[in-house]
Amino acid sequence: MKASIAIQVLPETKDQQELIRIVDEVIAFIKSSGLHCHVGPFETTVEGESYDQLMDIVKECQHVAVRAGAQSVSAYVRVVYKPDGDILTIDKKITKHA
Repeated sequence: MKASIAIQVLPETKDQQELIRIVDEVIAFIKSSGLHCHVGPFETTVEGESYDQLMDIVKECQHVAVRAGAQSVSAYVRVVYKPDGDILTIDKKITKHA
């Protein structure tokens, strides 16, 4: 793996049920990418070989949330990118804790 992102999407909604519904749609979009991901209570982590592909996912998450009904959306993103080597993968980070 060359890159990973951790993204937390926070849509503006009228109530918690709506927030959960929209976040679920964003997570479904991320999973549809086919990339390895891990859903946590605060963020979803995705890893892949292409930095650009991951940045496209970050961008599209905002669009998915708005199309799902969010008035606005904030996102917090962390990125690890190592073009000439491998990053520490999701599995290496969490397998021992599962």
